[in-house]
Amino acid sequence: MNENEQKQQGLQIELSPEKAQGEYANFAIITHSSSEFIVDFARMLPGLPKAQVRSRVILAPEHAKRLLGALQENIMRYERTFGPIKMPEQKQEPRTISPFGSGKGEA
Repeated sequence: MNENEQKQQGLQIELSPEKAQGEYANFAIITHSSSEFIVDFARMLPGLPKAQVRSRVILAPEHAKRLLGALQENIMRYERTFGPIKMPEQKQEPRTISPFGSGKGEA
């Protein structure tokens, strides 16, 4: 369901002031089972040996696929407006999202 369809159905989303501040994450680890995808969003800081998980999101496989599509669509919109997102060269490592290319996470 896209945003316009949600608005037509009168979907209301509550966002508390605490959640509205958000959590900064620069590292994500994605794992899955037959029934769910788990995305741990973490914060890595240079010089520190551990990434601290700031939030965990558990999704049904169908919702994970919807999220993938929504991210792809939004990245395309972003790049049309602001230009291509440049990615640093990275070696073929496990599928994590890391700003420092540690290769120590698991996917």
